[in-house]
Amino acid sequence: MSKEKTKPKAPKLAPATSEATIDIGISKADRAAIAHGLSRLLADEYTLYLKTHNFHWNVTGPMFNTLHLMFMGQYTESSLAVDLVAERIRALGFPAPGTYSQYAKLSSIDEDEGVPAAMDMVKKLVKGHEACAKTARSVFPLAEKASDEPTADLLTQRLQLHEKTAWMLRSLLE
Repeated sequence: MSKEKTKPKAPKLAPATSEATIDIGISKADRAAIAHGLSRLLADEYTLYLKTHNFHWNVTGPMFNTLHLMFMGQYTESSLAVDLVAERIRALGFPAPGTYSQYAKLSSIDEDEGVPAAMDMVKKLVKGHEACAKTARSVFPLAEKASDEPTADLLTQRLQLHEKTAWMLRSLLE
């Protein structure tokens, strides 16, 4: 006797809805405020990532190798960080901004025209890291008010990185 193999039936899924219910202990209004703050941070992080990558490609001069490698480490770290920030926005139930025009509206970091001298690149990156730190710090009270520990943890990590990187870059300027 041969038994015919039957295909297992696909499980029935609940119909998709336009807005899934999020019940994580943070009100929608608080989640919206935090997500907006994180969107500003994401825009700053991405703008700094792009600036750092640009400087990596275009740095010249006696410190070329040192700065080229340093900038590569920094933009590599930034590329991972933008994903973490965007995913936290999504976990809070809001779309993450992802276009240059959105970033231009949300970011506190200006784009650079042309190719600055190597030490001017360092100065601009110090300002960029300090701007990211200020933006992260501005979101912290919103996360604390809502008892949003995952966001607070993310912000703490970003603050530590940006403050340390700014210090290291400033050390090159002395």
